[in-house]
Amino acid sequence: MGKLTTHILDTSMGCPAERVEIKLYKRNDSSLTLINSAETNRDGRCNEPLLSGDAFEEGCYELEFNIDQYYAKKDIDCPFLKDVVIRFYISNADESYHVPLLISPFGYSTYRGS
Repeated sequence: MGKLTTHILDTSMGCPAERVEIKLYKRNDSSLTLINSAETNRDGRCNEPLLSGDAFEEGCYELEFNIDQYYAKKDIDCPFLKDVVIRFYISNADESYHVPLLISPFGYSTYRGS
């Protein structure tokens, strides 16, 4: 059975993004259901998978990262990004999905990691 994990790296500071609030939603047609929320640790990762076990199933999901709050704690103005929402699809419940986020105050990138 698979699992969903994430981590955040702050490319503007060259370090993991600590204490970022993350929310995981499952999307059904046009509605969203909050499934889990977590905060990143010192390594920019969550202490537990965001989704695993019987709850890990195929479908459309959204990860919401509260980037503005992270930069505000560092006294860095972030006028462009307030939050980052990544919509993705789990198409095989037997595989693990890792969704990393690379951030700076003016941009971000993501990919499916391993």
